[in-house]
Amino acid sequence: MNMEKKDIKSLTLPQLEEELAARGEKKFRAAQMYDWMHVKLARGFEEMTNLPGSLRERCKKEYFYTSLRAVNVQESKIDGTRKFLLELPDGNLVESVWMKYKHGNSVCISSQVGCRMGCRFCASTLDGLERNLLPSEMLDQVYAITLLTGERVSNVVVMGTGEPLDNYDNLMVFLRMLTDENGLHISQRNVTVSTCGLVPQMRRLAEEKLQITLALSLHAATDEKRRRIMPIADRYSVAELMEACRYYFERTGRRITLEYSLAEGVNDGDEDAAQLARLAKPLRCHVNLIPVNPVKECDFARAQAPRIRAFQNILEKNEINGTIRREMGRDIDGACGQLRRKRMSGQRDIGGNEAC
Repeated sequence: MNMEKKDIKSLTLPQLEEELAARGEKKFRAAQMYDWMHVKLARGFEEMTNLPGSLRERCKKEYFYTSLRAVNVQESKIDGTRKFLLELPDGNLVESVWMKYKHGNSVCISSQVGCRMGCRFCASTLDGLERNLLPSEMLDQVYAITLLTGERVSNVVVMGTGEPLDNYDNLMVFLRMLTDENGLHISQRNVTVSTCGLVPQMRRLAEEKLQITLALSLHAATDEKRRRIMPIADRYSVAELMEACRYYFERTGRRITLEYSLAEGVNDGDEDAAQLARLAKPLRCHVNLIPVNPVKECDFARAQAPRIRAFQNILEKNEINGTIRREMGRDIDGACGQLRRKRMSGQRDIGGNEAC
């Protein structure tokens, strides 16, 4: 990636109009180019056939154009879920997942290369944080998968590798461009952003006047237990998190989702469920129960199915809407970060020439 060149795909339409106007181009050229990038999903300036050749050549010289390349695709034989390992312009790799539902196609994207949050059961964080993703790199995960599958994406979840709110400014540009009427125009109500609990950023997000869903990765209902599995709990207490959730709901009217990964013998007991119910009830939130994806470097085991159902029953008896997440693509590298780590390990072993 040539960082000296401006990343043209991360420019909003007003910014692109200003950029091209400064180079003597008419305003409608920006609209044409924006349409090529964010509606027609052109993979380079050369595809923009209604732009003058001189403008396309000039743009090639002056701007950087983000276009991600799939280096590995895994497809589930069970449900058709596809996991994509996408190469960024600088050679880094990120994972994205395409899931087909009756209500439409959903893509789960990454927001960072790696992660620095250190959650104990997550493969994404094992090698730490490499860097933040640019808005264009988040957008192009959706664009590349749309082109590769040949199907429209109707729902986007920012729940892959990385902590989205740790890349706040780029995330905000991405969200506004993704839902912009001049681009793919995905409804904000069809976008979910997950966080492990960065309280100041959660409160800041509440002020953005967006209608997205905020999902909090809680995973334990007490400070003591949460600190054992999520280092971020050393900075923000459960009480602070719940107050931030209440604030988000008050400011946006959007119901919070609590994500709760169930690990056998760690956080799947009856008392854990009762404590979670006490937290969730005042929020009138939805609870998403997630069987832990086993990661060989971590010592957490998936909770057993009868225990998960018993946990759900306790929530329901306390009038909490709790659903067990449907496991998509469980016959492929399911947990976030596993496919990337496998590829990186192979590259280290054979000098970076692993064939797909």
